[in-house]
Amino acid sequence: MMGYVLPPAAPVSLPVHGSKDRFPVRRIFCVGRNYADHGIEMGGDPTKEPPFFFTKPADAVVESGSTIPYPPATQDFHYEGELVLALGAGGTNIAEADALAHVWGYAAGNDLTRRDLQAEAKAARRPWDMAKGFDLSAVVGLIHPGQSVPDATLTLTVDGVLRQETRLSMMIWDVPGIIACLSQLVTLAPGDLIFTGTPAGVGALQRGQTCTVAVEGLTPATVTIA
Repeated sequence: MMGYVLPPAAPVSLPVHGSKDRFPVRRIFCVGRNYADHGIEMGGDPTKEPPFFFTKPADAVVESGSTIPYPPATQDFHYEGELVLALGAGGTNIAEADALAHVWGYAAGNDLTRRDLQAEAKAARRPWDMAKGFDLSAVVGLIHPGQSVPDATLTLTVDGVLRQETRLSMMIWDVPGIIACLSQLVTLAPGDLIFTGTPAGVGALQRGQTCTVAVEGLTPATVTIA
């Protein structure tokens, strides 16, 4: 009987709204600059760019309500409030018209970022991995089952002060477009999460602060920095 030379890692999963069952996380994809105001804020012209993607490891997931340490190797630790898609079906070259059938549910999320490392990587034309894919960098709230895209307001507050606000309809690439485009690059699978991008208003988090991402109709995603 085959065994393992090391104990296998525990599976990563997230709680589901209204259920004791959990959603197994396979991979995490993130869309960059999917709101025009944030693209301009970061020095780009998103109206001329196709969507682009970066990734986080599955074990970067942080459940809502957690307290996490301020990450090492940064002096500019940022929040980014986002809508998160949870896929229940996969495939390649998915047509936009069929894309929503692949969605299992939605959650509020926070794409935590070491902004200074990202700036250094951009300047040196290097990958963003250590700016985006570090430990405890993907905060995700309860996953709410459903395939219809919520037409809702997304807000992010820090210690109760509003920092980001947008309508999800302001995304440059909508949910079906994101899924269709990403499925041309990789084979999507059940358990994949997709962070759909953040609006303008990104900024720094300090030790002791609590950050909350809220999407109308979904459970907020909250994290406190130790």
